[in-house]
Amino acid sequence: MNLKKFTYIAAASLLLPFAGCKKELNTSPTNSVESALIYANADNIETVLNGTWSYMQDTYFTFANPGYSTILRTSDAMGDDVAVIPNKYGYRDSYNFTHASNQTRLGAIWTILYKVIDNCNNIITKIDAATGPEDKKARIKGQALALRANSYLNLVTYYQFNYQLNPLAKGVPVYTEPTTPTTVAKPRSSVEDIYKLIVSDLNQASQLLPAYNRPNTTKYKINIDVVHGLLARTYLNMGKWDLATQEALAAKKNYSYMPVAEYANGFNDLKNSEWIWGHGQQADQSTASYTFHFLDVSSASSYYYSFMADPNFKKLFDATDIRAKLFLWDGLPGREGYLRYQKFKFRPDVTADIVMMRSAEMTLIAAEGYARNGDLTNAALRLNELLSARQATPFDLGSKSKEEVIAAILIERRKELWGEGFSLSDILRTQSAVVRLPALGTDGEPLKVTVTTPDGKTKEVLAKQHTTLRFPDKSAFTPNSSYYLIPLPLTELNNNPNINN
Repeated sequence: MNLKKFTYIAAASLLLPFAGCKKELNTSPTNSVESALIYANADNIETVLNGTWSYMQDTYFTFANPGYSTILRTSDAMGDDVAVIPNKYGYRDSYNFTHASNQTRLGAIWTILYKVIDNCNNIITKIDAATGPEDKKARIKGQALALRANSYLNLVTYYQFNYQLNPLAKGVPVYTEPTTPTTVAKPRSSVEDIYKLIVSDLNQASQLLPAYNRPNTTKYKINIDVVHGLLARTYLNMGKWDLATQEALAAKKNYSYMPVAEYANGFNDLKNSEWIWGHGQQADQSTASYTFHFLDVSSASSYYYSFMADPNFKKLFDATDIRAKLFLWDGLPGREGYLRYQKFKFRPDVTADIVMMRSAEMTLIAAEGYARNGDLTNAALRLNELLSARQATPFDLGSKSKEEVIAAILIERRKELWGEGFSLSDILRTQSAVVRLPALGTDGEPLKVTVTTPDGKTKEVLAKQHTTLRFPDKSAFTPNSSYYLIPLPLTELNNNPNINN
């Protein structure tokens, strides 16, 4: 790792209001006097934390890489159900599994996560000595621990195969102390050691945050519910089913399912009752909203509208399901026959809040935890809780096997969490293969659909479908393929002589 360029961050550059970080951080070193002043009191340190969050979410690397959402869209594009329009700007390389080590996206993902880690390291190691109320210091430290854990959870998820396959495999370098220009770049730690750090950070955070009550409009701030949710994700990755279920149920208890009518509102408002964690946007601070230019396939203000749905995805929904009403066959010139899934929409001012955790996800984690532990009755109850909220046909447990129940839950994850960044992580977690099949009609021939053209006429066209059905080497999609792993960026390969040790 080129520590001077990527990991070592000037804390002074993060003394910004929450809504004020639109540019790349200044990475010039600070001197000890400046650092001592910055970390002298809790108010300053909280400003560093807010600036770190803003940097994480609102830093452009290119238009296709708007902050943390870059990671979520990459995961979406590499999965089963997003059919990326091949001639559209954005995530074609991710969809095609053709990442190159010198690609801007790879550097963006790595840089975002490690810069967040380094600033959190500064906060965690210096907050105890700062002046200020003890309860405020505890909250700041807990939030920094959880944010560091989230960065390492992303790194260990996408840069190595799942914990349950081989916990001793090499993951990514681990830094728990602030870096300086003289810090020696570290080799990769084992997946097991990285997960130990994540669990330790989150458990410490859970002890520091129980008393913190945040306003509904500040869901970017990490509270105890977010910590429970991150622990649920972590334990699900590790195959610790009891703990995943326990943490998921704790995370969701304060967040009711959204009203039926609200599901079609565009997934753009952090005040939504289901949202546990999200990033707010406004007209004068809207960098992260740029990710909706890929997700939003129905608004006139959307530039790229490239994340269309696989026609086979539509077949997973029954007619009564409120989510099924979001599908529309596109009849616009150049897009005829593509399947829109109109889940995400810009607000009128071309902004959109970013969802990072919802109670629906936690319900599905709890259901999967129950099922994998053999408690099929409770698994079905949790699954049907969500299906009822979506007015979908209830799941009939009957005499179904454990494997059938798990399969139903995983399908429901695809249906409910489409476009929220879970596709690739679920493929890696479950050690399954990408499934992209031709779209066929009941006659076994290529699917034909009826579209409405701009002049109001209807016509029949061939349905557009996945254009990438194999890996770049022409081999079939298989579990645990190296194509699923996000490659290390060229800067890390060139500047960290210990990366392969």
